[in-house]
Amino acid sequence: MSKTETTIVILAAGKGSRMKSNYPKVLHVLGGKTILEHVLNTAKSIKPKKIILVCTNDLKKILSINKNIPVELVVQKQQKGTGDAIIVASKNFSDNENIIVLYGDMPFISDKSIKKLQKSKKKSNLSLLISNLKNPDGYGRILRKNNKVISIIETKCANNKEKLIKEVYSGTFIANGKDLKRWLSKINTNNISQEIYATDIVYWANLEGNIIKTVETLNHKEILGINNQLQLSALEKIIQKERIKNLMIAGVMLKDPSHFNLRGTLKHGKNIEIDTGVILEGNVILGNNIKIGVGSVIKNSFINNNSCIKEYTIIENVKIGKNCIIGPFCHLKNNTILKNETHIGNFVEIKDSIIEKKTKIKHLSYIGNSEIGSKVNIGAGSITCNYDGFKKSKTIIGDNVFVGSNTELIAPIEISKNTTIAAGTTVIKNVDKPCLVYNNKEQKYKKNWINSSKNAKKTPN
Repeated sequence: MSKTETTIVILAAGKGSRMKSNYPKVLHVLGGKTILEHVLNTAKSIKPKKIILVCTNDLKKILSINKNIPVELVVQKQQKGTGDAIIVASKNFSDNENIIVLYGDMPFISDKSIKKLQKSKKKSNLSLLISNLKNPDGYGRILRKNNKVISIIETKCANNKEKLIKEVYSGTFIANGKDLKRWLSKINTNNISQEIYATDIVYWANLEGNIIKTVETLNHKEILGINNQLQLSALEKIIQKERIKNLMIAGVMLKDPSHFNLRGTLKHGKNIEIDTGVILEGNVILGNNIKIGVGSVIKNSFINNNSCIKEYTIIENVKIGKNCIIGPFCHLKNNTILKNETHIGNFVEIKDSIIEKKTKIKHLSYIGNSEIGSKVNIGAGSITCNYDGFKKSKTIIGDNVFVGSNTELIAPIEISKNTTIAAGTTVIKNVDKPCLVYNNKEQKYKKNWINSSKNAKKTPN
C-alpha cells in the first residue's frame, strides 16, 4: 500500500490590525527571523508534497519577490474566517492526500508534535492538536461527550461553564482532503462573527460518526500565537531565554544574560566571553578565546581565535583573523576582511576592504574600497577618498607603508611598499617607488593680532 502524501496549508491572511503596523503581521521579526519563517521552516522539515500559503494580496506581493520561500501562494480576498481560508486553499489540494493546517502566527509549533499528529491520523478520520492550559482564555474549548470529541466552541461563543474547560484546540489538525472539503461545504455563518469557522468541521465530522482523535503538544508554548506587539515581545523573551540557556550550558560566558540577544545562529569554540548589551544577528561564527565588549553588535560575521572585540563596535559581513584587536567604537562592514594580528581602533570605519596582517589603523580614520598591505600604519584622521560623486574607486597600499595623520588618499591610487606619507598630505598620484610623500605647506603669522574673545564681555549664566 502506497504512503498517503501530505500537503501543508498555512493560514496567514489575517489583517493583523492589532499589531498597529504598516506591514503584515507574519512578517514581523522574532528571534532574527520573521514569524512566518519559523512556521515555514517547521513545515518544510516535515517534507510535505507541497506547502500552500493562504495570504493577502499585500503579503503575496512581498513574498513573490523572495524566491527562497518555495510555497504556493493563494489569496483570500475577503477575510470571512478560517474556514473560508481553507476553502480557498482547497482548490490547490486533492481528495486523496492528507491535509495539515497550520497558522502563520504560531511560530513555536514543533515538527515533533506535527509528526505525532500524522501518526494519529492512521487510526482516525480527523486528528486535532490540543493542549491543556491553566489559563485557556482566548482558545477554542474541546467539547466531549462520554470522552468522545463532539465539537469545538470558540471563546466568544462559549458560556460560563464551557469557559472553565482547560482542554483547548490549537487550530492545527490533519484530515483527508476529500473529507475536509465535504465538512467545509456544510459550515454556515450562524455565529457571533458571522464567519466560517474552521472549528465547525469537528461538529460535522462527529455527526457523520467519524473517528476523531486528539494529540497533545509536547509543550504549551507551541500553541502561543501573536496578535499584538505585547505578545510578540513575550515570545521574543521566551526564545531568547532558551537560546541563552543553551549557550551557557555549552560553555559561553555571558556576563549579563538578561541583556544579551541572539537574533540568528551562533557557532562557537571554547572560552567565549560576552559582556552586557551585546547583540548577535544572522549567522555568526566565533573561534576560541574570543572576547566581545559591552554594547557591540555583530552580524553575519566570522571572528577567528584569540581576537578581542572592544566596547560598542559594529561588525557586519566581516571576516576577522586571529589575534586581532578591534575597537572600541569602530564600524566594520561590507565584506571587509581583516587578516591576523590587525589592530583597528577608536572611531575607525572600514568598508569593502582587505587589511593584511599586522596592520594598524588606530584612530578616527575611514578606509573604503581598499587593499591595505601588511605592517602598514595609518595615522589618526586619515581617509581614502573613494567616491567622486559617480563611482567608487580603489586604493591600494603596499606593505610597510607609514601613513601620517590627517592624510587624504584620492582614489583610484596605488602606493608602493615601504613608502612614508607625511602628516597632512593629500595624495593625488600613484607612488611607484618607496619614498617620502608630502605637500609643501607654509606656516604664516599675522602680526598685531588680538583674540577678540579676550575683549568680549562675559555673558552672565
